[in-house]
Amino acid sequence: MEGDAALRAAPAAASAPGRARRAWFSVFRGLIPGSLGGRTALVLIVGLVLVQMAGLTIHALDRVDLQRFQQAREVSQRSFAVWRGLVLASPERRAALIADIDLPPGLRIAYEDEPAAKPHYPPPPPPILRLLRVDAMMSAPPRLRPREVVISGTNRPGVMLVSLRFPDTGWLNLRIEMPPPRPWHSETFLAAFVLMTLAAAALTLWGVRRLTRPVRDLAAAAERLGRDVNAPPLPENGPSEVATAAHAFNTMAERIRRFVGDRTQMLAAIGHDLKTPITRLKLRAELLDDDEQRRKILADLEEMEGMIGATLAFARDEAAAEPSVQVDLAALCRTVLDEAADARPELAELIDYDGPEHLAVRARPVAMKRALANLVGNALAYGGSAHLRLMPQPPGQLRIEVNDDGPGVPPGDLETVFQPFRRLETSRNRETGGTGLGLPIARNILRAHGGDVVLRNRPEGGLQALVTLPA
Repeated sequence: MEGDAALRAAPAAASAPGRARRAWFSVFRGLIPGSLGGRTALVLIVGLVLVQMAGLTIHALDRVDLQRFQQAREVSQRSFAVWRGLVLASPERRAALIADIDLPPGLRIAYEDEPAAKPHYPPPPPPILRLLRVDAMMSAPPRLRPREVVISGTNRPGVMLVSLRFPDTGWLNLRIEMPPPRPWHSETFLAAFVLMTLAAAALTLWGVRRLTRPVRDLAAAAERLGRDVNAPPLPENGPSEVATAAHAFNTMAERIRRFVGDRTQMLAAIGHDLKTPITRLKLRAELLDDDEQRRKILADLEEMEGMIGATLAFARDEAAAEPSVQVDLAALCRTVLDEAADARPELAELIDYDGPEHLAVRARPVAMKRALANLVGNALAYGGSAHLRLMPQPPGQLRIEVNDDGPGVPPGDLETVFQPFRRLETSRNRETGGTGLGLPIARNILRAHGGDVVLRNRPEGGLQALVTLPA
């Protein structure tokens, strides 16, 4: 049993690193921009920073090498000059001469009786040993040549001791310390580098935004075409690829407009042709002696004429031709509810509004009123009540809820009821007078405004029509 428990625990332990990797991967993906322009700019900026870092690294290494060469030349020349001056001077004057010498950073000289460098000290590192050309000193003329040279390191890294023995007496002790490299002498270098990087990043963002603007324009044109089939075409200019894509989009839009126009013209012709026989049938029905049959025939003809009119209105989509203006949506909602209460006085107490007193939006007023009237009428006809709530949403959206207290809709039919002429016989029979076009017309109008409408059953009972619109 203990072995089985260990075997079960092993996969769990092994999956912990996998979960950690997935968590880090999700965090990394969250940092990547979602747009094409953002990703392109990110790649270019990261590449620019890497190239700058590589170039600055090469420049710094080259500058450090140059500094090392200059330091070695300065230390060697100054050391040789001091040795030459002291070896020709008397021992009594050597200490005074050293006190008057201006030495470079990293070089200290002392005239002492004993050598500072000891053979048992650790050897100096090769980079420091190259700062002093001892071999050149040993090749000097005999009268300038030291009798003995002792070189060693110290317990402190980066320090070299050189002891030169004078021909007469005493030692010249040199303490050479390698100064830290200074690849950047300017104190404002970091600020200049940051400003240069920011300027390059800003130029990159500007260039990427300019280059990807045709893609954004194409997406915006596709969005406009989804709302309005008569939207203006895209300008066919710019680079050849952009012009080709714009031309293809405009051609597609023109074909869609031609198809919609042909369909509308065909339906209009059918409706016009049907009006004549319907009118003749009405006249002939008036001549019938049987009042009951005459009433039924006239009712059927009126229903047929109403269905034809609704079908033509749905096909024409007359709302698309109406201009958008500034509308007080709150007042429009209250007007729709007041008209519904006047038309159905027996349900006036079950009609109410909840929302702000005023809310200005840009919309097509007649079309918006028709869409809201269809939703309210649908709630009254099939739910027996209409509770309209208008709620502004923070991120530039607004929300309209039309709730009723009816039986609701089967979950599988919440979307199919938006199909033209689709009616649910279980709760929406022909006696209610519907043609099955109220919800499709409302959805078309709201989508033309950049919004949408969906249906969902309320947990407490009834149906809710949820409308979302741009504020």
